[in-house]
Amino acid sequence: MTEYLDGRPPVLLAVAHGTRSAAGQAQIRDLVDRVACRRPELDVRLAYVDVQQPRVGEAIQGLDAVVVPLLLSAGYHVRVDIAEAVAANTAAAAAPLGPDPVLTGSLRSRIGDADAVVLAAAGSSDPAWRADIAAVAAELGAHVAYASGTELRVPDVVARLREQGARRITVAAYLLAEGLFYRSLHRAGADRVTPPLCADPAVVELVLARYDHLTMAPSHL
Repeated sequence: MTEYLDGRPPVLLAVAHGTRSAAGQAQIRDLVDRVACRRPELDVRLAYVDVQQPRVGEAIQGLDAVVVPLLLSAGYHVRVDIAEAVAANTAAAAAPLGPDPVLTGSLRSRIGDADAVVLAAAGSSDPAWRADIAAVAAELGAHVAYASGTELRVPDVVARLREQGARRITVAAYLLAEGLFYRSLHRAGADRVTPPLCADPAVVELVLARYDHLTMAPSHL
């Protein structure tokens, strides 16, 4: 077990996007609770970058913490919101949960028998975010689609695949929890939609792996 100067490990501050969906809120809280149960010696807390409170900049104040972004790519929220909060405090930021082979494997195991797979992500104009999504789609042999924005909308991509002869289409939901975007996938015309990624127990271990990677660094020994 790692030894710390004051005998206590840094706080694990899990930072989610935030959602107005009651189901999505409950799923994220459950994920963080499972992380805390898995590692009872850790002080595990939850904050957000949007929609919900407390925001990361407030929650991190005065903490010796490792921020683990419960986000699926290194987009704006990671590079700006979380980075600024960390820079202003005694904290460190781990990499976001995705992309990661754990998440790709989770999606692959749930795709089922499909003629075509559509990787459905939330949508962003951020080039780094889009590159991450394209890499995940390539790993799965999937077609990229977005639940928001004006291009590559999930229903349009599904309809195009139908026109090309696909009979069994699975939407692989590259979303951590339920919410407006996830619900929209069930109206996109596919035969199957995979569950939110937070439902996979392996995500708990992924959160802890992100935390452990930083707490093993000399600054926390």
